[in-house]
Amino acid sequence: MRYLEQMRTTVNLDDDVAAAVRRIRDENHVGLSEAVNELARAGLATTAHRSRRAFKQRSAKLGLQVDVANVADAIERLEGGHAR
Repeated sequence: MRYLEQMRTTVNLDDDVAAAVRRIRDENHVGLSEAVNELARAGLATTAHRSRRAFKQRSAKLGLQVDVANVADAIERLEGGHAR
């Protein structure tokens, strides 16, 4: 399936974004669509090159050992017999 090469849509820009679009239009003498595309591409490029640290799960020993093979027993042990 071939997608349309252009997409037409309505967006609501926050004041700071609209100001950035106006600035790009004034500086580069381009239309609204080209300015919005330029701003979006700049944001995508910044995000793509941003290095992210690997996620590391933190854990702590709580001293409680629970066998989760039997879920009902695990719930009873964690919450007590009154949980049923």
